[in-house]
Amino acid sequence: MSVDPWPSAPELPAPIIMDQRWTDAVFLHWRIPHAVAAPFMPPGVVPDDFDGSAWVGLIGFRMQGAGLGRGPGIPYFGSFNEINVRLYSREPDGTRGVVFLSLDATRLAVVLAARAAGIPYVWSRAGFRGVGVLDSPGTASSGGRAGRAGRAGRAERDGQAERDGRAGRDGQAGPRAGYWVRRFRGARSDFEVAPELDVEATDPLSIHLTARFGLHTRFLGKTLHVPNTHAAWPLYRAQLTSLEDQLVAEAGIHVTGPPESVLFSPGVRTQFGRPRVLDGARVGW
Repeated sequence: MSVDPWPSAPELPAPIIMDQRWTDAVFLHWRIPHAVAAPFMPPGVVPDDFDGSAWVGLIGFRMQGAGLGRGPGIPYFGSFNEINVRLYSREPDGTRGVVFLSLDATRLAVVLAARAAGIPYVWSRAGFRGVGVLDSPGTASSGGRAGRAGRAGRAERDGQAERDGRAGRDGQAGPRAGYWVRRFRGARSDFEVAPELDVEATDPLSIHLTARFGLHTRFLGKTLHVPNTHAAWPLYRAQLTSLEDQLVAEAGIHVTGPPESVLFSPGVRTQFGRPRVLDGARVGW
């Protein structure tokens, strides 16, 4: 019997503050020196290295049905495209997280609310482009980790006809998934991958980069850990088909060459819990 390599998701401290679904996720990652990542870490955390290096990620996904608490998704504002640049963090006790350098989103109200809470959102034009990644054989199996999250990842998706048309125009066979971003003040990004939906990614690096149950951020002079929990991603290897990116460099990280890790997931549902100040106290809201 095979052993699931994913770590157990943590139990969230009450109350649940947000519920949402992430779908059609594309993960691009580059190896960078520890010393490059360290200045971006909030006080109290350090880069969470793997194989002797820190890692920077360019990740695109579709936020679906985000809502407060356990309630239903907020109409319009709860669904949008998001593209983020992120690093990986670790506390002295081993608690791991994500440090966001930027998060581009298409909903101005969401951007303003998140920035007020210390999360570096940027209001941008952004879109998803893909074909053949919905209801694929690799994500629609009736059982197992991939099947459970694959069924969730098929919900609430739009624009299939437009995506099918694009694949026909490009003359590309097989599934494709990608994102584009145009900031109102210049920086842009455009990337696409060809998921290999019959090849699950269960290697230690892929798990290290995607099994992240929380984020570290700075707010009102304190470093916070905001926990989240979700089932294991149904995670597949992918081939990079195009990449023109300025977001990573705009965030202050310079990479060269293609990403070392390229992954795709149809998505998962996730919940966020009460933030914790790194000295152990919980934020009183």
